[in-house]
Amino acid sequence: MPQAIWKNVVLAESNQTVVVEGNHYFPKGSINQEYFHESDWQTQCPWKGTASYYSIFVDGQENKDAAWYYQQPSEAASEIKGYVAFGNGVQIVP
Repeated sequence: MPQAIWKNVVLAESNQTVVVEGNHYFPKGSINQEYFHESDWQTQCPWKGTASYYSIFVDGQENKDAAWYYQQPSEAASEIKGYVAFGNGVQIVP
């Protein structure tokens, strides 16, 4: 089962990931909410839409803007609505 791991902590785990552009998107319900805090950061993808971010906190350490999601993805990216992807050193273990 794919897992997202940072600092030896499982941030998310699911058999229902969707892979887009090499990134595993995990269902929002599969993330361990206690480690996630909404960020003010947003970016724009030409085909997916506006990405919003979470910063991750584990044992007092912050991984700023390390997870992202599309609240209202474009129709072309509708399969990732309600899903979260990871970067900034978060390891995806198949």
